[in-house]
Amino acid sequence: MLTTYLADIEQMLDEQRWDLALRDAFELPHIAVALADPDLRSSAERCKSWCAQWVEPAESRGSQEEHERICKALCDHLDSGSSTPGSVPSDALRRLRLRRHARNPPRGYPIERLGVQDPKAAKTIEICTAVVEGVRRWYANVACHDATAQGNLARLAVLR
Repeated sequence: MLTTYLADIEQMLDEQRWDLALRDAFELPHIAVALADPDLRSSAERCKSWCAQWVEPAESRGSQEEHERICKALCDHLDSGSSTPGSVPSDALRRLRLRRHARNPPRGYPIERLGVQDPKAAKTIEICTAVVEGVRRWYANVACHDATAQGNLARLAVLR
């Protein structure tokens, strides 16, 4: 389910559907934080902490300026969100849950994203890629061994 969600974001980038890819990427910190919480709750502060720990720029590992710029963009979006502290990100979890039924065609070869001329599109690609890779690292290092995250994924898979 989570893998399909991440692949969908990458496919949207390949199809140059920037706004949809960015919307789903901005929801990833809320999804990760909610999956790790027994009550599926998320808050902007916990999402910011998650971003600081797991999100790194794809092109420049170790570049503090790039890391801060991406985290700032994510935090600005989190601050502008209308969710109340400690609320369940139900729309994000609903979209994640719906991905379990998705059967997407094979992606084939991805479009070369490095040569994008539009600065807004380049920024979107950078943010989305960094967050997707962050979720993959988080899942591989923490969530796949965490009983709470695994239980929440199982609950989402059977809820209708």
